[in-house]
Amino acid sequence: MTTDAHTHNPARGLAAGVVFLAMLLAAFSLWTAIPLTWVYIASKVSHTQFPSGGPYAVVIVGIVASVLVVAWLIGRLNHLYIRITGTNRLGPIRPTWLRSMRDTGPVQGSVTVVEAVLMSSVMLAALALTVWFFLLAGSPLPNQ
Repeated sequence: MTTDAHTHNPARGLAAGVVFLAMLLAAFSLWTAIPLTWVYIASKVSHTQFPSGGPYAVVIVGIVASVLVVAWLIGRLNHLYIRITGTNRLGPIRPTWLRSMRDTGPVQGSVTVVEAVLMSSVMLAALALTVWFFLLAGSPLPNQ
């Protein structure tokens, strides 16, 4: 349950927004920065274009360890969000003029903050991959 102090305080709203953005950036890094960073690190470890298993092991162990750390961080940020707002659920986004007087009760079937963050990060990663593939990657065909 949320109290009036949690829902109507602008400073709490700003803090909750900052925590939500930090969670979104951490979740987005799961699909972008973490894999790319570990592939880059493995490319610096390898001294040949045909490496043995060492650089691959660096990538696998590094990605798994980094994902575990970021998942722990997202969990901690979720607890902070709950302390700030008093809930882990996102309310329905509805304009004020459409709100009913009965909209004060608990919302059934709403998504949690972590669900919204992870869904948003997947959609952002898919958008980034699409933009890269169609606009930035260039043609794989040789120029003749």
